[in-house]
Amino acid sequence: MTTAAENLQAALDGGLIVSCQPVTGGPMDNVATIVALALAARDGGARALRIEGAANVSAVARACDLPIVGLVKRDLDTSPVRITPFIEDVAALAEAGAQVIAVDATDRARPVPVEDLLAAIRRHGRIAMADLSNEAEAARAKAMGFDILGTTMSGYTGGPIPAAPDLAFVAACRRLGGIVVAEGRFNTPEAAADARRAGATAVCVGSAITRTEHVTGWFKAAIDAAGQARDGGSVGTGDAVLAFDIGGTKALAALVRGAEVLDRRVAPTPGAVGSPAWFDGVAALADGWTGRFARIGVAATGLIEDGHWSALNPATLDIPERTALARELGARLGAPVEAVNDAQAAAWGEYRFGAGRGRDMVFVTVSSGIGGGIVAGGRLLRGARGLAGSLGQVQGSAAEPRLESRASGFAIAGAAQGAGRDADTRAVFAAAAAGEGWADQIVTDAARRLAAALVDLQRVVDPECVVLGGGVGLLPAFRAALDRELGPQPERLRPRVVAAELGGDAGVIGVADLAR
Repeated sequence: MTTAAENLQAALDGGLIVSCQPVTGGPMDNVATIVALALAARDGGARALRIEGAANVSAVARACDLPIVGLVKRDLDTSPVRITPFIEDVAALAEAGAQVIAVDATDRARPVPVEDLLAAIRRHGRIAMADLSNEAEAARAKAMGFDILGTTMSGYTGGPIPAAPDLAFVAACRRLGGIVVAEGRFNTPEAAADARRAGATAVCVGSAITRTEHVTGWFKAAIDAAGQARDGGSVGTGDAVLAFDIGGTKALAALVRGAEVLDRRVAPTPGAVGSPAWFDGVAALADGWTGRFARIGVAATGLIEDGHWSALNPATLDIPERTALARELGARLGAPVEAVNDAQAAAWGEYRFGAGRGRDMVFVTVSSGIGGGIVAGGRLLRGARGLAGSLGQVQGSAAEPRLESRASGFAIAGAAQGAGRDADTRAVFAAAAAGEGWADQIVTDAARRLAAALVDLQRVVDPECVVLGGGVGLLPAFRAALDRELGPQPERLRPRVVAAELGGDAGVIGVADLAR
């Protein structure tokens, strides 16, 4: 026999919950309008409703047959907890007809212990939802016996409120099991879809549907910004992102909107990396674009920690330790800067708009060097020190300390030199295509080393797919050699390798999206 919570989970799975909570004191804050919003949400396909206040719950329950998540909001002088803080609130909501009762279950000073509120919900035979702000609170709520874990309070328990929803928290709740409701700043269809991919049972959307004042303000701000940019406004008024991709040999600057590159400029990467003149040269790539961007994203080879830039492999680009990349470019261009490793940025680009769209994935780029990035649970993994996904730096033997020194474009050219052949990477592949055995062996050796690393990566990370990019990685001859090396692996250990779709634009598209 199924429980009420199991029946609700089946009803909600993959669905939308609409929070019908108008702006307090606004023209829509009345019972009749709330009922009308609830009925409109039902007709639009909502699976459940989130309603505040016992009187509103009662009226909606009489008019509409969708499940109701009920709550009471109170502003208390003695506690920051606002959502259903008292046992009498639980009783009022149950009597009004709420099937689910939501309570603030955050770890903060409160008038009534969470355990007592949960016990009251159980006495009334209702389903219990915990509104939470972090993974530790979610684990405690799960252990207490809450039926639903909600990400409602993430970003709302102190400090600046983030602009983006907390997909990582959604994924963490999913790992705990049961019903997971993604709630809090899921205010676009794309964000709601991302929440579902991150593991949410259902997504709760409020302001974007039922708070007309908020939505009107969003549109007005966007139109104002576009108008200022058209009329030659100052930096910060445009709707594009200025994105840089800085590699060992070239630097790309681009204006990016979504997956569209509106304009681009490419130049050789300046010398004297990190010097004032170097920063002046990079910033100069954006000359004439003033007023067309509001934010800046920088994807750069090497290690980036809190906007500071260091070398992972000085042979690729010799970067002074902890170069203030974000601060220096931001000062020159007058906009906030988001900086990230170039392969991590490309991973995010392929996840959002390319071959890995919406899947747990690893991106691997094989070009002059080897880089990588990991996206899991809808989140780009950067790691404690910004190293996550650095496949090229995986250690090998003392003679060949990095995978990058054994399987990259530089490694292929170096192997040719070691064999007494005056050939760069392009010439090695041309010789292999012509049937020259020495060149075919070099390509095969590089592919075998990469294949071994990808199999190990599959065992450790177990992604849905590996997106392979880079000037070498996308060569048909290299891909064919890699497939041959992976072929003998058992199917469950064999990575599913797919070709990158965004090409050389993956980095700027990805970092622009992160900056936005």
